[in-house]
Amino acid sequence: MSFELLLVLVTAITGVVVFIDKLVWRKKRVESATTEKEPLIIEYARSLFPVFLIVLVLRSFIIEPFRIPSGSMYPTLQIGDFIVVNKFSYGIRLPVVQTKILPFGEVKRGDVAVFRYPLDPKIDYIKRIVGLPGDRVSYIDKKLFINGELVEQRPIGRYEGTESGSVMTGAALLQELLREGDPHEILIDPNRAGQNMIEVIVPEGHYFAVGDNRDHSADSRMWGFVPDENLKGRAFGIWMHWDNGIQFNRIGKGIN
Repeated sequence: MSFELLLVLVTAITGVVVFIDKLVWRKKRVESATTEKEPLIIEYARSLFPVFLIVLVLRSFIIEPFRIPSGSMYPTLQIGDFIVVNKFSYGIRLPVVQTKILPFGEVKRGDVAVFRYPLDPKIDYIKRIVGLPGDRVSYIDKKLFINGELVEQRPIGRYEGTESGSVMTGAALLQELLREGDPHEILIDPNRAGQNMIEVIVPEGHYFAVGDNRDHSADSRMWGFVPDENLKGRAFGIWMHWDNGIQFNRIGKGIN
């Protein structure tokens, strides 16, 4: 059972208990003029229902926390980063069923998005959206092409990793320009052979997502497109980092 489903269930159960108590059980206690103490289940439900409801609303419709477990998004995101995701950036969806009820906001090329893995929706993935519906995308000689045009890459230097990221030390650090005036950094591993991908067309209602650690990421180049209904939100900030200790310089860092 997913945490989201569990949260919905406990919120519903405590809410029903509080509702029935207000309409039925409390009146019976008053009418019987008993001094008997209020049952614990009602006391707990009344105390916990507002807490569960607030957490459910925040997590389902506003922001949701995630922890980065892998290195596929180095250098943008590191193992041990705890991030927050804007849940309403791509529209409001009902919890659990993920049906979109308010279709506002749009996915932009270059967004770092969290989504349910298309091959196993119980797993959450985070990647960068590089292809929008109708785009022609190809990846040749470790270079990205969108609609036949090479996406500009500017060499920065040699990557120096820390903590778990030390395994990527020596990789080429580059600045990529997916959208004008808003560059982001990527890693290219010179010791790993590139996997060319011939041009594909992104279907309507789908997106093409790749990791910033290009040679160490399982993404749309391997398993295909991300359906719109799988999107959970846009990652926008790091609120904590823990990887063999706290790295304070990452706390409060925005995600570009």
